[in-house]
Amino acid sequence: MKNSRMKVLLLLLVLLCAIFNISLALTDGLLKNGNFEMPLAKADLNGTVVLKHNAIPEWSISGFVEYIKAGQKQGDMLLVVPEGYAAVRLGNEASIKQVLNVTKGMYYSLTFSAARTCAQEERINVSVTPDFGVLPIQTLYSSSGWDSYAWAFQAEFSQVEVLLHNPGVEEDPACGPLIDSVAIRTLYPPRATNKNLLKNGDFEEGPYIFPNTSWGVLVPPNIEDDHSPLPAWMVESLKAVKYLDSDHFSVPQGKRAIELVAGKESAIAQVARTTIGKMYELSFKVGDASNSCEGSMIVEAFAGRDTLKVPYESKGKGGFKRAVLRFKANANRIRIMFLSTYYHTRSDDFVSLCGPVVDDVKLLSVRNPRRFL
Repeated sequence: MKNSRMKVLLLLLVLLCAIFNISLALTDGLLKNGNFEMPLAKADLNGTVVLKHNAIPEWSISGFVEYIKAGQKQGDMLLVVPEGYAAVRLGNEASIKQVLNVTKGMYYSLTFSAARTCAQEERINVSVTPDFGVLPIQTLYSSSGWDSYAWAFQAEFSQVEVLLHNPGVEEDPACGPLIDSVAIRTLYPPRATNKNLLKNGDFEEGPYIFPNTSWGVLVPPNIEDDHSPLPAWMVESLKAVKYLDSDHFSVPQGKRAIELVAGKESAIAQVARTTIGKMYELSFKVGDASNSCEGSMIVEAFAGRDTLKVPYESKGKGGFKRAVLRFKANANRIRIMFLSTYYHTRSDDFVSLCGPVVDDVKLLSVRNPRRFL
């Protein structure tokens, strides 16, 4: 069974905690006041500006931070609050942080929503000592005005500090990204098996997806596989890929899948161990997410030097087809990669980027290579 050993260890941990009356370090979901819904004292605000470093319950702030309520305007522009009643805006060099109790050595993925407010090149620096990453948010993938992003880390201590920082320097110090709904999920590193040489080929292991949301979670570009929010996979592209769940989208198999939302600039990859001269079969499913993403789609699959283009005619209402790429390994490590040939936008708003869905990716050696001759 997939991840069976890790699940048994986790169950033993839960039982030991119950016996010795020890509380587990962390549960999946929103951080404490992760949606910033706990009200601030009036004395701690000057208009929207937060005056004290500990004024936001459960958080500490640094620099110019604003507390933005739903429906609030900046001049003629309506400031978009991704979820609920309130969000925070990080000005020049401003940050918010929270201390978490975690399990040392375990992997975690942060999910948060962000909306751009002023600059075209806004970024967010996410860090958990000693790891950090700078996430570009200049590309808006949805028409809602915001997107949800994922970023992962391995805990090197039993207590860590999660920090979100705006590294931008604008003429208007109030310019900066809006942050809302910060959540976390424990990740369990998948393993290759005799049924699949690829790890996490069904994409079931991945970042937290907010319930009652319909926009999925972006796994940002240039994500390596050592601390990926999509364990074992890398995002080898200039743009993000989108992580989907079956509660809100059509998924070919299981509960989770990947949508390639930015043409050839949106790609996922994994390196698999192979034996030179052996024959292999890479199988996968291509479909659409039932999100009004219509048109002629093509998914390009790569296994080292071998490639396969899989056409899929989408009506935007769900569905999928199975494809197979057979190849002979010419190296001990083969890079498996998927990308979308074309750019697509949803037919119901012409703004939101979308694309073909990839799921149920399997790589197996072929015992009888004669059938390929």
